[in-house]
Amino acid sequence: MAEVTIIIPNYNGKALLENCIRTLERQTCQNFRLLVVDNGSTDGSASVCSETLDMEVIALSENTGFCGAVNLGIRRSDTPYVLLLNNDTETDERFVEEMLKGIKKSDRIFSCGAQMLDFRRRDVIDNAGDLYTLFGWAVARGKGRPAADFSKEKDVFSCCGGAVIYRRELLLRTGFLDERHFAYLEDVDLGYRARIMGYRNRYVPAAKVYHVGSATTGTRYNEKKVYFAARNSMFVIYKNMPLLQLFFNLPFLLAGVLIKWLFFVKKGFGREYLRGIGAGLAGCRSCTKVRFVPGRLWRYVTLEWEIFANIFRLFSGA
Repeated sequence: MAEVTIIIPNYNGKALLENCIRTLERQTCQNFRLLVVDNGSTDGSASVCSETLDMEVIALSENTGFCGAVNLGIRRSDTPYVLLLNNDTETDERFVEEMLKGIKKSDRIFSCGAQMLDFRRRDVIDNAGDLYTLFGWAVARGKGRPAADFSKEKDVFSCCGGAVIYRRELLLRTGFLDERHFAYLEDVDLGYRARIMGYRNRYVPAAKVYHVGSATTGTRYNEKKVYFAARNSMFVIYKNMPLLQLFFNLPFLLAGVLIKWLFFVKKGFGREYLRGIGAGLAGCRSCTKVRFVPGRLWRYVTLEWEIFANIFRLFSGA
């Protein structure tokens, strides 16, 4: 029986998907099942197959977003671990082996994220785990810096959903990805929930993938991406911070929104950013907050310190 199910959500990315699958065919560890969830593609993606892998394609009639596709894949899996992988990646041959090795080190490890490298500059970091800050910003740790500076395995705030392995039994406790997000920051939200419950998220640099980035949206910044990311940032804050913590952090959070708005004004997306913030605030009413449990108070204290310290890590490049 397979030990891990690799879930690849796909939307009109046939060529990228075919390339990703070719690299999976060369893995040193083949003890996995591959599940491609296609979000109503019109480019023939649903016909992609592998002659060597245990592979299934679920072809949906509409685009359910990253979250909807992944959650369907998780529900269809029956392995102890599930591994999410973007279609615009190439995997190192030891990727699956190292991801499994990393998450098996402790029963308290909720997720392990790979060392994601730039597809074109393969000695440069694309993501080495996520930082979450008191400004309400989620930032890819190490982005644009030499990979050699991020060669040590360590705990991180959360793991990027582009190449991450989860312990399935813990997913059943935390809940799956929040489909209200559709896409963007759903991985930070899930990792945050896991941290509140006392679990760990781990960066595993020995597991390497090469990431094209923004392959579905086409550009790093666009109206849709800015809107969803701004909206979802409000969901992450509201759902995971108790009211007292929200009140305490409000000045920092407001400063974060102002700084981000000024940034996107310069990029030409100021209106889309504010529209997303407004939609997020309105949508919070339908969100389910993580229930505050007094016995977890120390976890909230340590998380508060971490998101404060992450401001300095962000600007120092740590």
